[in-house]
Amino acid sequence: MLCTPPPPQPPLQSSRRPRPLPLRAAPRCSKPNDAEPSPSPPSTAAAGGVRRQVLSPEGRAKLDPRPDRDFYALPRLVTHVDDGFIATLTGLYRERLRAGWDVLDLMSSWVSHLPPEVRFRRVVGHGLNAQELARNPRLDLFFVKDLNKEQRLELESGTFDAVLCTVSVQYLQSPEKVFAEIFRVLKPGGVCIVSFSNRMFYEKAISAWRDGTAYSRVQLVTQYFQCVEGFTQPEVIRKLPSAGGSPSSPLDAVMRLFGVAGSDPFYAVISYRNFKPM
Repeated sequence: MLCTPPPPQPPLQSSRRPRPLPLRAAPRCSKPNDAEPSPSPPSTAAAGGVRRQVLSPEGRAKLDPRPDRDFYALPRLVTHVDDGFIATLTGLYRERLRAGWDVLDLMSSWVSHLPPEVRFRRVVGHGLNAQELARNPRLDLFFVKDLNKEQRLELESGTFDAVLCTVSVQYLQSPEKVFAEIFRVLKPGGVCIVSFSNRMFYEKAISAWRDGTAYSRVQLVTQYFQCVEGFTQPEVIRKLPSAGGSPSSPLDAVMRLFGVAGSDPFYAVISYRNFKPM
């Protein structure tokens, strides 16, 4: 059961609990192409429309066919990437996001990794576990929805300055429709930042991601943006573990001994709706 609203508190106090976002009918707007890829040239697609399908049916498959809501039924109050990745992500948010913005944290959890000193006008969270979302001190509102069952977001068009998706894009089975929805809810000039590493719940990642390489995964997310008419040319940011230097811990030393990097590689793909503000 979703929680009831608490008394108002300062937006950055960790004791503040977010309110669940009431469900409402989605506004009518230009609709992404839900059918098979059209033979028409991509240039004919309306802004926000899906120009082509990126994934094959086989590429969307998961090893675990159970509904995602069942898999994530129990809260996981842990971070799925290391401190280095989180610090890089927070630094990127500090650079690209602005105080006073409306932010949508898509596929979120109990932590959003937003800069603690930046006060946003509104942060809306989405995820699959209400208990996790209720623990997130940065969320003002949240809603629970399985984007692999229904991609439509019950949110007004053109109302967010930024949409974030952190280490979760690998689980989307209909990414073309989800990215079309991201485009719809962004304001003109709004930014979408999709970040990921090499970690995943293997049985829940789609085949195209699971069987891919670091390079192919970056290209996959790049194509997710490119398949929606109106997104700017995606920008890719990489921060890979250094092969040199002293190990930061005994575990790091052991991992290096066996040829395994001791820190998580960082990747982010960034695109804007219509244009990148100067």
